[in-house]
Amino acid sequence: MQAQDLAVNGINLHVHMAGPENGRPIWLLHGFPECWHSWREQIPALVAAGYRVFTPEMRGYDRSDAPAEISAYDVLTICADIQASMTALNQHNVCIVGHDWGALVAWHLAQLEPQRVSTLVAMSVPFAGRGKRPAIEVMREVFAERFNYIVYFQQPGVAEQELDADIERSLRIFIQGASSSDLLLQERPADSKLFDGIKIPNELPEWCSEKDFQAYVETFTENGFRGALNWYRNFERNWQKTEFLQDVKIEQPTLFLVGDKDPVATLEAHTISRMPTRVSNLEQHQLSDCGHWIQSEKAKEVNELLLGFLAKHFPA
Repeated sequence: MQAQDLAVNGINLHVHMAGPENGRPIWLLHGFPECWHSWREQIPALVAAGYRVFTPEMRGYDRSDAPAEISAYDVLTICADIQASMTALNQHNVCIVGHDWGALVAWHLAQLEPQRVSTLVAMSVPFAGRGKRPAIEVMREVFAERFNYIVYFQQPGVAEQELDADIERSLRIFIQGASSSDLLLQERPADSKLFDGIKIPNELPEWCSEKDFQAYVETFTENGFRGALNWYRNFERNWQKTEFLQDVKIEQPTLFLVGDKDPVATLEAHTISRMPTRVSNLEQHQLSDCGHWIQSEKAKEVNELLLGFLAKHFPA
């Protein structure tokens, strides 16, 4: 495994690279609150199959730059980080794989780069085009009387104070809780904090060793959660800036994977049902007994589906 800082789009993007120099390029984009290490089970499998794998620490995370301005984290700016990186590396035909927020970036890259992004894999977060109004407006209305973590994340400094107070504790709760309904779907008053009423897990899940967990902790130790949380504060800006993509369907071969116990799948059930209307060449799989951290929880199944899909649509 190698790592390189790419000076792109006004920031330094720290990118991990593995596999043969002449291998077809695959980008793995992580989500929140994750890190490049969340792809630890996919990288060796893809390299063994002959691919060249690029795994960035996304804008706002760890050794990549974390600009102070909230507006620096809109989806088109984050897409531009990857677009500029592909240009810097002279890549003209790539596969993009994304999980969680990384999936949202992947969906938009497929719209923005229909020639260069020839194959797409998204995990956990579905896509059905640009909504009729910003999603955060709908969330504020639906959750006016109840707690919602995305609404809670909107006020700068509030979530940071809670999450940064004990980074290891926060990540232990996320790793366990985001794969069940407790953390994200539990009914609580609207003025609750994220971790109110949530127990701290005594043990890590079997798919996350203590060594793996420390890689997550190190990601947030120096700069905290501010940059990562700023991604959530751009729903309205994202909606305004993507009007030109309103009617752009995704035509590339696309694989979508989601866990049957993923709370995001519950929240986004309507979007999943509408996805075939906006994604023309779609293969979908729901993995049983699987929560949100799909590529770690069900690494073997994910790798089999991923490699099978790539063999058909993006052979090494």
